[in-house]
Amino acid sequence: MHVKESSIEQELIDKLGELKYTLRPDIRDRAAMERNFREKFQALNRVSLTNAEFQRLLDEIVTPDVFKAAQTLRHRNAFTRDDGTPLNYTLVNINDWCKNDFEVASQFRINTEYSYHRYDVLLLINGVPAVQIELKTLGINPRRAIEQIVEYKNDPGNSYTRTLLCFIQLFIVSNRDFTYYFANNNARHFAFNADERFLPIYQYAAPDNTKINGIDAFAEAFLAKCTLGQMISRYMVLVASEQKLLMMRPYQIYAVKNIVECIDKNLGNGYIWHTTGSGKTLTSFKASTLLKANPAIEKCLFVVDRKDLDRQTREEFNRFQQGCVEENTNTGALVRRMLSDDAADKVIVCTIQKLGLALDENSKRNRSRERRGLASHTEQLEALRDKRIVFIFDECHRSQFGDNHQAIKEFFPKAQLFGFTGTPIFEANASYKRIEGEEQTLKTTEDLFQQSLHEYTITHAIEDRNVLRFHVDYYKPDGKRPPKPGETLAKRAIVDAILAKHDTATGGRRFNAILATASINDAIEYFKLFAVAQAEKQQADPHWQPLNIAAVFSPPADVSPDVRQLQEDLPQEQEDNKHDPEAKKNALKAIIADYNARFSTNHRIEEFDAYYQDVQQRIKDQQFPNADLPHKGREKLDIVIVVDMLLTGFDSKYLNTLYVDKNLKHHGLIQAFSRTNRVLNDTKPYGNILDFRGQQKEVDAAIALFSGAKADKAREIWLVDTAPVVIDKLKDARGRLDRFMASQGLSGKPDDIANLKGDAARAAFVEHFKQVQKLKVQLDQYTDLTPEQAQQIDQVLPRDEHNAFRGAYLETAQRLRAQQAKWSGQKDGAADEQIDQLDFEFVLFASSTIDYDYIMKLIADYSAKAPGKASMSREQLIGLIASDAKFMDEREDISEYVRGLKAGEGLNEAAIRAGYERFKQDRAAQEMAALSDKHGLPVTALRAFVDAILARRIFDGEQLTELLSPLDLGWKARTQKELALMGDLLPLLNKRAGGREIAGLKAYEE
Repeated sequence: MHVKESSIEQELIDKLGELKYTLRPDIRDRAAMERNFREKFQALNRVSLTNAEFQRLLDEIVTPDVFKAAQTLRHRNAFTRDDGTPLNYTLVNINDWCKNDFEVASQFRINTEYSYHRYDVLLLINGVPAVQIELKTLGINPRRAIEQIVEYKNDPGNSYTRTLLCFIQLFIVSNRDFTYYFANNNARHFAFNADERFLPIYQYAAPDNTKINGIDAFAEAFLAKCTLGQMISRYMVLVASEQKLLMMRPYQIYAVKNIVECIDKNLGNGYIWHTTGSGKTLTSFKASTLLKANPAIEKCLFVVDRKDLDRQTREEFNRFQQGCVEENTNTGALVRRMLSDDAADKVIVCTIQKLGLALDENSKRNRSRERRGLASHTEQLEALRDKRIVFIFDECHRSQFGDNHQAIKEFFPKAQLFGFTGTPIFEANASYKRIEGEEQTLKTTEDLFQQSLHEYTITHAIEDRNVLRFHVDYYKPDGKRPPKPGETLAKRAIVDAILAKHDTATGGRRFNAILATASINDAIEYFKLFAVAQAEKQQADPHWQPLNIAAVFSPPADVSPDVRQLQEDLPQEQEDNKHDPEAKKNALKAIIADYNARFSTNHRIEEFDAYYQDVQQRIKDQQFPNADLPHKGREKLDIVIVVDMLLTGFDSKYLNTLYVDKNLKHHGLIQAFSRTNRVLNDTKPYGNILDFRGQQKEVDAAIALFSGAKADKAREIWLVDTAPVVIDKLKDARGRLDRFMASQGLSGKPDDIANLKGDAARAAFVEHFKQVQKLKVQLDQYTDLTPEQAQQIDQVLPRDEHNAFRGAYLETAQRLRAQQAKWSGQKDGAADEQIDQLDFEFVLFASSTIDYDYIMKLIADYSAKAPGKASMSREQLIGLIASDAKFMDEREDISEYVRGLKAGEGLNEAAIRAGYERFKQDRAAQEMAALSDKHGLPVTALRAFVDAILARRIFDGEQLTELLSPLDLGWKARTQKELALMGDLLPLLNKRAGGREIAGLKAYEE
């Protein structure tokens, strides 16, 4: 049944009426909205403005800067009246958002010379439009709906920059059955970029994480007046350093609510089980800032472990709110801030180690203070003993399971302790662990923190696509007597296996990897073995590109206090460093020297921390393509060899593979695996684990332990399907594509796609082939395919045929994309819904290995070899170029150029590149000459006009008038000539702009 958009809209408006919103059918245009806003503003601020003052107020508050508008909405502002007196005002009641007027306007229109936008439903808070709801009839793809809102916002005539709509905080998109919401933002945080990475989009959920999808239930749960007020005022974060609005996810909101309630009602301690990668820092930041406003609380200490996490958390907190957390360089500074009455010192980030030292009467620092006749830190802190202090522990499964935890509880009897963990300690994974130099039995998380306040497990996160699933490949070496783990032979076999599988695992080196080893000696040995193996490979094949490999482990002996602190949570490395420290030091020096030579850096072992930070940054910054880098691959790190470092708390979207040659279990295993499963886009379908120790039993046990509520289904949720299952899905998808082609009276061959009749058929082809491509991308990263399975895949989709299909897809998609662009902003236009809703996902069609350099090399190879001897025929070469999204705008030119070359002509790469540039210039000159002929314009004037547009990426209507003035046309004939000329120039301008937008062309695209 096809439900009309208008009836969905009416149902929603009725629902909002039930929720006591005031319905305002009279607010349909800008003037009515401004009149209503003026009334509400004057009533709230008890003032009567003159017309001139009101106009000036609008001019002051309306801004194209979303972040600035969001600040204005949340704060008290100043305005000078005509008589010079100041007026301090707010736009809404910021002290109690529930007391604002909540109204609904629908079918609101803004007319400008460029566009005729219609907004389905707007929610007004005190007359300020704060939420826009877009309704759809189809089973919408939420990404497409977002993309449409992005298109509206980019429209030159949009009203988000010039009217009160600049205050929109949230967009909601629904087709009645599925509802999504996302925060408004400035363009750089509000875009669909070429990598298809865009703003986070949310679905609301109940406290048990079940989704609230239907618009009716969503309105009830999210749009109730007080709730919406809280969502905007309390649960959105304005990230100052990035000028960005961030919405908290439902589970983060419930965690914060429960902590705050626990403190308000003094209900004791509690812990939050939120899986690794789910944004614990934002949750704890929000909890801390809400506690800042609670007068019953003396201090809130956010306690982290290890120096790098201390820095990371401090930077994260300061990212959300500049300067809200200072650096605690030593224990003395921590004590001073704990005793300070300054509001800035109410929330303190510190490490468990410094806190422990402050509370330990026998510490060296306290003893030395006593000897000098000074009060010890413990004596100073006595003043706080009876105060209510809140401690929030990040990753509370670490050192807090020891004396420090006990010391805090004894010293501050009225303290409330809250812990965050991605991997709680249960009976099953509690074990002995070295803490503060003693053996100590660990207790469970519940023993320490009394009660679970909210759970959001990895199972929930995978279902929500907040983190990825895992693909685990248990490597089985060939041969009758496989070497034992740890033997040198085994290590060499593992190095060879990694070199053989790395390109597959990392999607053609699009991503990077970590190799986890069992000891520092193992890490050193691996580093040397890689150097030997790669040298041998290069000798055998000069074209083979070696991998960039680094290693990090803590330096032994004389290290800085920073590094000492770092080592406190790395028991294996600390133990290793007691044996033959000199050899380890020399090995690390050599590893750092190799890194310096490779990346033109100048790190030293004495400043290990800077080296460690650089390695982390390089893993995080691995952005493809590499066009901006001076030497291909020079800036990238492919594999980092570690022992304990980087296996907890480290995040990078570009890390997708973990090679494991160490024993892992329980929370250690989940922590290590979770380094690989941050979401990027569809080119990263899952996190890859290659286990060289056959630890399937441990993996199954860890999954069972940490899956939370859905333990029975955990394996199928956590792990991707095995290769045979995905191959069957690929066969099905290919079958559906063939059946669709047959239904159109065509064969299933790529050549026939050009014969599809009508846009609806083309749209159906795009949807069918996209499913095929998604499965192919998934299989392309499987490291455990057997030769038989690879053959099956090739039978379903032979390589040349796959390339031809990709080329046909890109050509069809480009054509339909142009249709979408035409309809953009014309909500009442003749848009075909099926095409309007298409989401092309071009990123699936851009290979990481095939770039401009690679294509030029292949063309040179074709030119250099005798006919039939080149690695690719002319047709294969053209097919490859046509199948990659990166060349969409240049495809015709490159293909035409290749058609004009002769095999065996013997041109080198430099000659090929120069020839191609000449070819493009000639072609452009011919196009220009043909256009100047057709329109009777001097070619030099036309070329200057086009060059000026491309240089500024702005279309200037006055220059167009000037260009046409020598033709002496009447206004009617001139308008027709303008349209005809721009119709011909548009494709040329868009092509030469290389996908970048040219402002002002929208009017001619209609």
